[in-house]
Amino acid sequence: MSTTLPAASAILVTFATVLRNAGFAVSPEQTMLFVESVGLLGPRAMSDIYRAARSTLAPTPDQLEAFDALFQQHFYDATLSIPMAGDDDDDDLTIQESRDVPSELPEVTETSESGGDATAAEVLSVREFDAMTEVDALRHFRRRAGAQLPVRRSRRFKSASRGTRYDLKRSLKDAVSRDGEVLSLSAQKSKQRQRQILLLIDVSGSMKEFTDSYFRFAHTLGRVCDRLEVFTIGTRLTRVSRAIRLRNQQQALVAASNVVADFDGGTRLGDALTAFLGVPRFAGFTRGSVVLVLSDGFERGEHERLVGAMQRISKLAWRTVWLTPLAADPEYVPETQALQAILPFVDEFADASSVQRLCREVMDIAKAA
Repeated sequence: MSTTLPAASAILVTFATVLRNAGFAVSPEQTMLFVESVGLLGPRAMSDIYRAARSTLAPTPDQLEAFDALFQQHFYDATLSIPMAGDDDDDDLTIQESRDVPSELPEVTETSESGGDATAAEVLSVREFDAMTEVDALRHFRRRAGAQLPVRRSRRFKSASRGTRYDLKRSLKDAVSRDGEVLSLSAQKSKQRQRQILLLIDVSGSMKEFTDSYFRFAHTLGRVCDRLEVFTIGTRLTRVSRAIRLRNQQQALVAASNVVADFDGGTRLGDALTAFLGVPRFAGFTRGSVVLVLSDGFERGEHERLVGAMQRISKLAWRTVWLTPLAADPEYVPETQALQAILPFVDEFADASSVQRLCREVMDIAKAA
């Protein structure tokens, strides 16, 4: 049974086709959202349609010139010179880091990107999070995870009945109280402290169904983890650690949504991880830490860059865990070229199809090590 679109909708749908032919990553869901947005706006001018297109089809900053040219050509029948997306071989991935995060609920006005001015595309791609549906699982995780997260030996020592070295200071203090007699030598052992956790969340279009839940999990993890760093990877690399550390969950999620400008876009995991390792301060977060990658691994870029980045991360990290919603099937075997290539550099490949499974896998990391 064929469905004929109304004439008013057909021109909107064909614009998404024009963008795909020009190299833009536009999913069918984005196309339908574009049509619905125009209907909700009840557009009185072409500027309304343009704003709806920018917000739902979400071109990246480096694609704006091509996007505007295609919009003019399609809706105004203009003849323009159109720079095609992806033609520039020297295109660099944008690295964005959140700066000062407000303590109150932030207003959705403008978001800034390091090295450039705020653009309307970033404002319009802000995500609103749905009501939390995994309350029980996250509450249980928050109660128990603190004692089950991986730990390492600290350089500091504490008194113990049996230890690896003598506590001379305490032994001398006890001897003074006994008129100089040394009856026993006190011992010390190394303190334990939680390992740093590096959380990398894929926010591309193929992960749209899980993004909200993963951000709620990240916030809960931040409440029980002493040292947590959170980055999003998609068409750009964005650090959201400061936003996630806000005590109120809704404030944290809104702050994170204001920072991340590439929700539901394309997937350039290799470029994002390479950019991450290219910043010494960021690469330092990996050393001796637990690296959690939440992604389906659908790489659109060159998988060689992803392999190289994962190989370096595996050498720096204490443990590397790749968590994917595709592993919900017990018989699932990675089939994409990218995932097969990185398997030698991943300590564990596990299920993240739900928050319940995700919490369980993270609490079991220390047991599996």
